Amino acid sequence: MTERWTPASWRAKPAKHIPSDYPDADALGRVEDTLRQMPPLVFAGEARRLKTLLGDVSEGKAFLLQGGDCAESFKEFSANNIRDTFRLILQMAVVLTFAGGKPVVKVGRIAGQFGKPRSSPIETQGDVTLPSYRGDNINGMEFEPGVRAPDPERLLRAYNQSASTLNLLRAFASGGYADLNNIHKWTLGFVADSPLGARYAALSDKISETLAFMNAIGINPNSYPGMHQVEFFTSHEALLLGYEEAMTRVDSTSGDWYDTSAHLLWIGERTRQLDHAHIEYMRGIKNPIGMKVGPTLEPDELIRLIDALNPANEAGRLTLYGRFGSDKVADRLPRLMAATKREGRAVVWATDPMHGNTLTASNGYKTRPFDRILSEVKTFIDVAKAEGVHPGGVHFEMTGQNVTECLGGARALTETDLLDRYHTHCDPRLNAEQSLELAFLIAERLRDDKALEFKAAV
Repeated sequence: MTERWTPASWRAKPAKHIPSDYPDADALGRVEDTLRQMPPLVFAGEARRLKTLLGDVSEGKAFLLQGGDCAESFKEFSANNIRDTFRLILQMAVVLTFAGGKPVVKVGRIAGQFGKPRSSPIETQGDVTLPSYRGDNINGMEFEPGVRAPDPERLLRAYNQSASTLNLLRAFASGGYADLNNIHKWTLGFVADSPLGARYAALSDKISETLAFMNAIGINPNSYPGMHQVEFFTSHEALLLGYEEAMTRVDSTSGDWYDTSAHLLWIGERTRQLDHAHIEYMRGIKNPIGMKVGPTLEPDELIRLIDALNPANEAGRLTLYGRFGSDKVADRLPRLMAATKREGRAVVWATDPMHGNTLTASNGYKTRPFDRILSEVKTFIDVAKAEGVHPGGVHFEMTGQNVTECLGGARALTETDLLDRYHTHCDPRLNAEQSLELAFLIAERLRDDKALEFKAAV
């Protein structure tokens, strides 16, 4: 890791889960050249701001809420879907802020989260074998030879969709939609009718009463413009390094390299090999970055990875997402957290309780039980407290749509319910109701911990 870094130095390293079977390599090169000329999607100053906020998370002064689609798709791209995901994150953030008494850093898996690593590069149906579906920026979901072949033009369509998504998100975040006085308007119809509706309405009423009092004493969006808007950031897995390289630019104010495709990029569990391409690329960009850590990772290897990605030990630079499974987290997480604590590594610890809790239902649908997801979150918080580490945040695959992809929750969705509205192109997502329920349950835990800390201080 001492050799000179460039945006292209990853090309000399082994690279996993990057498709090498494009029918026309020259066409791929031309698309990447086109992307190099396209405007940045985000700006270095925004990425630095997120790093500062994540530094607060690493010190226990704030909480990270990160969520969105497993994989964005061209088919489901619409203003309503973007709005509903944004609104859901606002809802969850209000619940967590009100209970935890800390700012919530809001990061979406959006405006670039297309490609996904797959367990197998091929898929067989009957006597036909084709490349696996890898995300809409690589190939199509339909099981047809022409559609499953990687198509570089899809990278341009993904860029354009990301640009449009970011444009709308910025409008929502700064144009008044995120004003806390609109809190009742954020409630989606099917959430308002759910068993959680009354709890959310009660919380909304409390916040509205507080805002009315503040307005009476002159604290309102007119006197404090910050009440009228929110800071919202984007993220995705840095999987297709050719795309990321093309979007990597020198910041004119600092002279540093930033990946301008998103504010935060992360490395997946399947691509975090120390001497491979993804670590090589990510070590050189100055964005805040993340890395998934799972049950096969040993403490000494984790420290080596941290030192490669964050050699200056900068707070807010590196977020670790534990993704173990509810049956493994209590056994595997403590040693990793203890290692970062013992070695004094400044990292944000968050939990991704989705990927380790995936199973196949008896009817063949891939799903995730709500109870297992909640169990992993609770264990993550327990382990963090026991190890003297801040439980920094949560990372969910979720959608503002009324889908039926994960089992359980307030409506106790069953395997039969999966047949109703199973829309994901990849992995199952929590719907808005289940996501909000999780926010309430996490908030209750954070509130209880806050009360215990207060009693201990007294």
